[in-house]
Amino acid sequence: MGVLATGVGLLSYATHLLRATEQQTIDRRFSIRGPTGVPTDLAIVGIDAATFDYLRSHHLPSQWPFPRRDEAQVIDNLHRAGARVIAVDIQFTEPTDPTDDDALATAVQNAGHVVLVTDEVGPGGTTAILGGNSVLQQLGARPANSAVIPDSDGVIRRFSFSAQGLQTLPVVVVETATGRPISPSAFGGSSVPIDFSGPPGYIPTVSFSRVYSGQFNPAQFRNKIVFIGATAPTLQDVHATAVSGSQQEAGAEIQANATETLLRGLPLRDAPGWLTVLLVAVLGLLPPLVSIRLHRLRALALAVGTGVLYLIVCQLAFNAGRILDVVDPLLALAIGTVGTLAVLYLSETVERERTRALFARFVPGGVVDQVLARTDENLRLGAVERDCTVLFSDLRGFTSFSESLSSERVLAVVNVNLEEMTEAILAAGGTLIAYAGDGIMALFGAPLEQPDHADRALAAAREMIGRRLDRFNAWLRDHGHDTGFRMGVGLHSGTVMAGNVGSNERLEYTAIGDTVNTASRLEGMTKGTPHMLFLSSATRDRLIEPPDDLAFVEELEVRGRANKIGVWSLAGDDPRAASDTAATAMAAERAEEPS
Repeated sequence: MGVLATGVGLLSYATHLLRATEQQTIDRRFSIRGPTGVPTDLAIVGIDAATFDYLRSHHLPSQWPFPRRDEAQVIDNLHRAGARVIAVDIQFTEPTDPTDDDALATAVQNAGHVVLVTDEVGPGGTTAILGGNSVLQQLGARPANSAVIPDSDGVIRRFSFSAQGLQTLPVVVVETATGRPISPSAFGGSSVPIDFSGPPGYIPTVSFSRVYSGQFNPAQFRNKIVFIGATAPTLQDVHATAVSGSQQEAGAEIQANATETLLRGLPLRDAPGWLTVLLVAVLGLLPPLVSIRLHRLRALALAVGTGVLYLIVCQLAFNAGRILDVVDPLLALAIGTVGTLAVLYLSETVERERTRALFARFVPGGVVDQVLARTDENLRLGAVERDCTVLFSDLRGFTSFSESLSSERVLAVVNVNLEEMTEAILAAGGTLIAYAGDGIMALFGAPLEQPDHADRALAAAREMIGRRLDRFNAWLRDHGHDTGFRMGVGLHSGTVMAGNVGSNERLEYTAIGDTVNTASRLEGMTKGTPHMLFLSSATRDRLIEPPDDLAFVEELEVRGRANKIGVWSLAGDDPRAASDTAATAMAAERAEEPS
């Protein structure tokens, strides 16, 4: 799953599948960061609505494009104000009135350090601005490409060194302002992000009409780079940018922001590709790796926390001038997390069903879900020390009976017996612990607590040596066997340690302790006696509703115990009851001792 998540993230990164979403995260990062401060070396002269109102009110030509003598006058006024560089973001590629053209050319030549733009570029970066590049050279001006190519979603976020063989406006302006050439290598052979200083209108802007009429403070432009361009939306030189939100930003302000970015040494940079690949791999592999050690909910919490932390790191890196990819690494993290949780859920479902099947054999079907609710994250029932009643049962004389039968027939007889006795145990709410040949071990009071565990165990024992044994013997007769079996059942109550034991491949629920051993001894001590049931005084004392037919047998010695224990049975268990029960029981007990 980790490899799959990493692979999908890298594929998305390589194919730019989610590039549009990634670009939108950059806009959000600008919004979170906020403005960086008003640039002190830039100013804009905007051709805005006030400009058209001024021209109309003074009965001057107000239809766009304006006569070039108007731009010439603005350039002259900016030159007299001490502007360091004047960048005119208006195309002058077609000749107009010769007088107006000459006035503009003269103003450009007198001002010096003027940059004129076009988006109509010929071979080798040639232009038709004011008659061509050679004319501009004579005037001491430089041409520049005004192209700023938007991203796939139509939003402008970047600029490049050149376009169509002609350097872009920010590059030419900075070279003109600093007197130093800019190497294309600074752009890494591609475009670079514009580090917008603030939202639209953030860079100081003065109306074209005020500069034209001379109604401005010269200090606003002294020793500054001044951009002249359209800011009125009706002139259609407004665009969506990374900081414009629902608004649009004037082309002149976009060029000014790109210029400021270049003046500051391109402070906002893309992270190297190898770092993105590394981040995708780390975030893609993290959820599967941590899920090996952590519970799925903790792994989910860690994955969510990692995603939030990564977003914070990306924002801090952006504030420091580095753009980390957000979407592709988080995509890998999300796929790794969801996929891992799905695998864990399916695995747990399979394991839970396996455990359900395991316990369904041992406890009544109605309590299986309650048992599973108490398991740990590995679907194991932890060891508990609890007061319980343990039941052991065994058929008398079955070994000699089976010697004359085929193995298939023996198994058939055993299965019929075990099915009858198991039904009796489960019907009383007992937990089946183990089969040992024709013998059974069962537990009452665990894994679910049962205050009446002694009553349940006695009820199961009565059912086993009564109706169930009769049905089993009847089945034997129906299948050609004249032999009828007796049983031995031992019940003892006390503290046991119960829980799951085993490996991941094999899991069993069991109980251990002296109580278990004593119950087994009592079952064995019924051999050779007229009784099929022995229950200890400990079990008798725990009965909530003691039946009237319980009869005290006597105090008997039990191997492994220092003191005798009181033993009870059912009155009339066998009409042939004799007074030598103690001797017979002890003989049976000694017969079970290892040689």
